[in-house]
Amino acid sequence: MGNEQKRRKISGLVKVILAFSVTAVLLIVFIFLAAATGGIKVSFLRILRGIFVEYDEEVAIIVQLRFPRIFVAILGGMAMSAAGVMTQAVMRSPLADPGIIGIGAGSSFVAVLVTAFLPSLYYLSPLFSFFGGLLAFAIVYVLSWKGGLSPVRLILVGIAVDALFSGLSSAFNQMTGGNFTGAASIVESNISLKSWDDVVVLGIYVAIGAALCVFCVRQCNLLALSDRLACSLGVNVSRTRLQVSVAAVFLASAATAVVGSISFLGLIVPHIARLLVGNDHKKLIPYSALLGALFFLVADTVGRWIAYPYEIGVNIIMSVVGGPLFIVLLLRSKKYA
Repeated sequence: MGNEQKRRKISGLVKVILAFSVTAVLLIVFIFLAAATGGIKVSFLRILRGIFVEYDEEVAIIVQLRFPRIFVAILGGMAMSAAGVMTQAVMRSPLADPGIIGIGAGSSFVAVLVTAFLPSLYYLSPLFSFFGGLLAFAIVYVLSWKGGLSPVRLILVGIAVDALFSGLSSAFNQMTGGNFTGAASIVESNISLKSWDDVVVLGIYVAIGAALCVFCVRQCNLLALSDRLACSLGVNVSRTRLQVSVAAVFLASAATAVVGSISFLGLIVPHIARLLVGNDHKKLIPYSALLGALFFLVADTVGRWIAYPYEIGVNIIMSVVGGPLFIVLLLRSKKYA
């Protein structure tokens, strides 16, 4: 019996290492594919040579125009996916996703207002959007709770809140004629015009969010237990749920303030990650972040390539892929509940 458990443990460890390694390699490959996709065609070797060996004008253009977009996609995917894992842990629902239940829309609305009216505070826009995300989360959580969280009720309330804030953002964008480019890019989830400044801003907030994730790993595992069992272990469930919620909303809001609200990313990635690395959040959160970066970058690259010279927004790609999966999960919600 002991040998069998040991074999299972080793097999599980190998599976986790393999999942991390393969995903990391694929991410690196798609970074170069994304860099090579567009009007300027360059080889991988030429990109490497132009970055590390000698100056190349075309490679320099790619570094200034494409690489910020690539890194924004990676950071945004990491933040959204990690936030999705923690949101599902807090709400104990596999159907919870910051982009679906209104958190992304609430964050986006505040980010749009800050970007339009206080452009000098751009570096603080993720912080402002954090309060919009908290407001949306509080509304969804309070209205969904009725002796527990029903997945169907959660989704219905979340869709209503998402529609409200999305409508406000779109209305503002149309009322201003789309004159505020930064605000319009948030509403439309357009990352085509991102710069290195956006990478720096998002990178700072994602780094803070990563530190919060480290603190929340144990709390997420405790929230997987029933409230009664957690309380018997001396856990303050309400406080723990609030702490994890704040971290999740912070990450989702930071990403939304830069890339806009992306639906289904925080829903799809955690489910795939659980199949590959299990339910332990010590492995699940970092792997979901890595896998989310890959998913977001692939979606953005496919959107740029599939209809070239035109582009299909990453949010559209994620909706086309995530919509059918969401329906399947919704139909199975009784099992998950």
